[in-house]
Amino acid sequence: MTTTTEHPATTPDHTPAPAPGTVAGTPARAGADTTTAAAVLPATAPAGTRPAPVRHLKVAVIGAGFSGLGTAIRLLQAGEDDFLVFERADDLGGTWRDNTYPGCACDVQAHLYSFSFARNPEWKSTFATQAEVHDYLRSCAHRYGVTPHLRYGHELLAARWDEHHHHWAIDTSQGHYTAQILVTGTGYLSEPALPAIPGLDTFTGTLFHSSRWRHDHDLSGRDVAVIGTGASAIQFVPRIQPQVGRLDLYQRTPPWVAAKPDKPNTARHTWMLRHLPGYQRLRRSFNKNGREIVAFFMSRPTRTTGMKNMAAGHLKKSVADPALRARLTPDYTVGCKRLLFSNTWYPAIQQPNVDIIADTITSVGPDHVTTADGTRRHVDTIILATGFTATDRPVAHRIHGTGGHTLAQTWNRTGMNAHRGTTVHGFPNLFMILGPNTTLGHSSQTVMIEAQITYILAALKTLTRGFSSVDVLPHAQSAYNHTLAKRLEHTVWNNGGCQSWYTDRHGNNPSIWPTYTWRYQRQTRAFDLTNYHTTTHTDLTTT
Repeated sequence: MTTTTEHPATTPDHTPAPAPGTVAGTPARAGADTTTAAAVLPATAPAGTRPAPVRHLKVAVIGAGFSGLGTAIRLLQAGEDDFLVFERADDLGGTWRDNTYPGCACDVQAHLYSFSFARNPEWKSTFATQAEVHDYLRSCAHRYGVTPHLRYGHELLAARWDEHHHHWAIDTSQGHYTAQILVTGTGYLSEPALPAIPGLDTFTGTLFHSSRWRHDHDLSGRDVAVIGTGASAIQFVPRIQPQVGRLDLYQRTPPWVAAKPDKPNTARHTWMLRHLPGYQRLRRSFNKNGREIVAFFMSRPTRTTGMKNMAAGHLKKSVADPALRARLTPDYTVGCKRLLFSNTWYPAIQQPNVDIIADTITSVGPDHVTTADGTRRHVDTIILATGFTATDRPVAHRIHGTGGHTLAQTWNRTGMNAHRGTTVHGFPNLFMILGPNTTLGHSSQTVMIEAQITYILAALKTLTRGFSSVDVLPHAQSAYNHTLAKRLEHTVWNNGGCQSWYTDRHGNNPSIWPTYTWRYQRQTRAFDLTNYHTTTHTDLTTT
């Protein structure tokens, strides 16, 4: 794996179990870290016993991926060190920790798919591999002093808004905490989506999702079924195809695939990145502005002709057989689903041991897959490349706002939406990173993450002016989402003729940010206090 030479990656911060009077091995400090009122203590504590102390934080951050680490770094840079980052796994990295399938890499240029404030001159090529991105995040945690604030093995069980004390009561798998502000950095590509195929649970061979790759399972000579032909499949299928005996590729709809303009960074290029002030910033700006142009194309299906010709040209160049080319040509507008990039996908799926199957799977048996035409194919390994539950955020079931309602229950009534993709009425002092309508179909998610962190820091600064809580006003949230819906109405993402993970079961699009990233950055550079109901510390003393 590749690490930055100036800031080597570190091993995970495995903290010991808490000792009496400490939290996760860290001594309780005076001031903000001391025990809070008994309002959050377990109701089932035995009579006559002294409950364990509960540490109070200024900020609690859930998740140690790009969002959580970026928030932690910016908090420290702003002079705020009263926070912890809770991570359910035993390492940081989020998506880039979990997805270790063969060939896993980013499809956004490395200079753009990184923090603007933590540029890395050591990228090996235009697009970074999974290992490089993971090591980059480890390096950032070490470089910026975040490691002591990380708490591994702390899964969020529940977070409840305490309406009396105006703070969050947080239950993790390793202890209880309270915090004035709760930030979720759990993303939208963390929970695998498993298909509801009859008989899947009766399969006696090896079955796994691409994001939970079984590296202990040797694929050599096996009959393998891959279900799905999306962003993950086009990366790992070319890697496993030479190993397997036979590969059945179950394709619901073919993807639009363009050539990937990836090339190694030369020694001269790397020298310039290391030694020329501003050069890497220039490269990042060039990549970002190039991606912004795509947003213009996506705003109307009629503007995507050039992108379609690019992808169709790659297909024609890669696949000589007209019949096969027709089977691999999508029937929806390019961009309706994310445009994919690969130079190895088409060569791999044309090999003699690969069969592309478009018929619907009707059932799975102990050692076979059956399709709608009645064909039954033997298989000993099934790999699910079926994506993630992007429009059903699991964390929403664990967050309880005013009145005790969960965020999931609220969204079931109103649809998944938020103000600026970050705050939701009825959930004071809750800030979501990569919340509803912050997914980019054209650029890097790090741009949105940094914009949201700026917004959160501005809110935190506002709260230091005597406010105890802020809760977005319902009419402000509604007006914001009405504007988003109007912007989405005529875009490729809503009118491209496909079914994608961007939309929910009602046909709404709670995922995509429908326009240029600079517009979002402009909206989030300051905290719009007039759109919020506020309470003050005086309110606390009078209740």
